[in-house]
Amino acid sequence: MRRLAFLLIPLLVSTSQPACAADPDPWFGTDKALHFGVSAGLSGGIYAVSATQFESRTPPLLIGAGATLAIGAGKEFADLAGLGDPSWKDFAWDAIGTVVGLGVAFSVDLLVRGVSDRHPALGTPSSSVHGFSVSF
Repeated sequence: MRRLAFLLIPLLVSTSQPACAADPDPWFGTDKALHFGVSAGLSGGIYAVSATQFESRTPPLLIGAGATLAIGAGKEFADLAGLGDPSWKDFAWDAIGTVVGLGVAFSVDLLVRGVSDRHPALGTPSSSVHGFSVSF
């Protein structure tokens, strides 16, 4: 037992971290969960609404990503202007939430509408030009 303690004490001392001030902007704070959740919800919702307007899945993905990241960037610019605490970590969680929300929405779309000539997984449908059906 003494030998084990003799080996463990130097190991524990060498791997312990020095005391330091708490990180004012931790990677896993509650605000990061809010950034992730709101971005996932926004991107998924924007995808769902825009998917009703396009046969192709590419435009809803681009619209969902663009709009959600623009909202996240706008929030961080507002924080930078003095309305809050700007953080690139917040924007990173916005981006992660955007990807997850779009992934879930895209997966549900594939399950509901399936993949066909009219609704390709990605790209343009064979019956329209650039995802738009034009009729007069």
